[in-house]
Formats: sequence, structure tokens, C-alpha cells
Amino acid sequence: MSDQALSHEVLDLVHQARHYRQLKKGANETMKTLNRGIAEVVILAADTSPLALLVHLSLLCEDKNVPYVEVSSKIALGRACGVACAVTACSITTNEASDLMSQIRTLKDKVERLQI
Repeated sequence: MSDQALSHEVLDLVHQARHYRQLKKGANETMKTLNRGIAEVVILAADTSPLALLVHLSLLCEDKNVPYVEVSSKIALGRACGVACAVTACSITTNEASDLMSQIRTLKDKVERLQI
């Protein structure tokens, strides 16, 4: 689980990725991006119930070597994604020509340090 500062940074990057069309919302779309190999980082909501909805995503992230981070609120994640309802998972996808790649790399480094 990320701390307050990292959660704010993650949600800000999710909001920016939405404008660059590099965001997939929902557990099913997130799983598709992981299976296709286009997910850069996965964001999960820690207050999801039942938690079994997200366990397979964290395992798949570890298998595919994709960093994942948990934020505290699915409602806050939904707002960052630009939808009115709660979002349990989302992924930021690959686009090498995007202006966000440096921010995504920085976030990936922070998340990988957090997982160690």
C-alpha cells in the first residue's frame, strides 16, 4: 500500500494518462492490458471488497513483471479516472511517443522500491 504522498502522485498520473488516452479502467480491461503486454503500471484500490476480485491481478502483475501499487480509495481512483462510479483497478498503457513516459518511469521506480 502506498503512503499519502505516493497515492497523490499516482492519482495525478492516472488523471494525466486519461487525457493522453493511455488509461484502461476496470479489472477486466486491466487484465487484458496485462495479457497483451501493454501495461506499464497497474493501480489497485485497497478498499475493494471482496478482495478476491483483485488477487488474480496482483498475481498476474508479478508473473508479467509489471509493477502494481494500491491506493486507499476506489472512489478517489474513480474520480482520477474521470468516471462517476468507483473503480477497483486501472492500468496505464505503453506509448513510447507520449510525454508521460518520464513520469511513468519515475513512478515505476518508486513502486518497485516500495515492493522491495
